[in-house]
Amino acid sequence: MAQATAQNTLDLLILKTLARAPNHGFGITVHIQNASEGLLRVEEGSLYPALHRLEREKLLSSEWKVSENGRRARYYRLTPAGRKRLAEHHSQWLSLSAGVARFLEVT
Repeated sequence: MAQATAQNTLDLLILKTLARAPNHGFGITVHIQNASEGLLRVEEGSLYPALHRLEREKLLSSEWKVSENGRRARYYRLTPAGRKRLAEHHSQWLSLSAGVARFLEVT
């Protein structure tokens, strides 16, 4: 059975965002908020520890660049291991959400 945790959900949001293109922390939060039409918000206090953890786990790599507003920012990108983890989390999320939908239909 797929398990949902706040950490796995945040990982999925980050990895899915970075599957589109490398991005910096603020850009990741903006994308998540915009793509969810404001339903999901990721706070800095959760985002940056997750980014650092994912980088330690070699799911992300990063480099310093100049952002679109001319400031230095750390840009994160998926590694091959990160793409694999994204596929796993995506599959687990679909399975879990299907199970919840079935539950809601019968109760």
